[in-house]
Amino acid sequence: MRSGLPAGTRPPQHCDQGERPDRQTAADKHEETAMTFIETAPEGTAAGTVAQLYAEDVADQGYVANYTRVFALRPEVLAGWAQLNGAIKHGMDLRRYALVTLAAARALRSTYCAMAHGRLLRDRFYDPETVRRIATDHTRAGLTPAEVAVMGFADQVARDATSIGPDDIQRLRARGLSDTDILDVALAAAARCFFSTVLDAVGAQADGALSEDLEPPLRAALTVGRSPGCGARPTAPPAAREAS
Repeated sequence: MRSGLPAGTRPPQHCDQGERPDRQTAADKHEETAMTFIETAPEGTAAGTVAQLYAEDVADQGYVANYTRVFALRPEVLAGWAQLNGAIKHGMDLRRYALVTLAAARALRSTYCAMAHGRLLRDRFYDPETVRRIATDHTRAGLTPAEVAVMGFADQVARDATSIGPDDIQRLRARGLSDTDILDVALAAAARCFFSTVLDAVGAQADGALSEDLEPPLRAALTVGRSPGCGARPTAPPAAREAS
């Protein structure tokens, strides 16, 4: 990974909240609010289950996440994802889960997931510079040998699982991982392939609230694909709810 932006990636877009036109078209409002290629339910017209999902986001973090807007079109899929992801996380240490997810997101060039989990690592476990180093080159970031091995394996799962052989598994065992631990890492990385790929396929940008208070070098390191979006400022800290 490079410390800056991947080739062909636009630099992060930062919104000036004071420079908004008084009149906006419906398309402008959709783009500003939804940050996706597909049409999603506006907050003002959401009803039923969609309105409930939106209200839960606002109560938890002060804004409706772009991934919620997307998956609200199929609430049963969102519920299934929450159940699957929750079961995977339940069996893992949170720091390991975040490191694995960051590695997979980086391999998938998912800015959304890289920012969400990079932010989690910054807020709970490391200082910003350490997270920047992890995102840039985890082998030179001061992680333990087991953590380096886990991130490398997660990267391999996300990039090309068919390239994994018995020697790769044995290296993880040599670092103290049980076979259940190894499966947990594979599950977390493979599940991230689903979530990140869906979001990028429909053009969902990382929520502006995820990036607006990131230190510039860290923001640049976590912008591994699409530029993050801009949007309303949250009324509660984005870290109030664990990253999905």
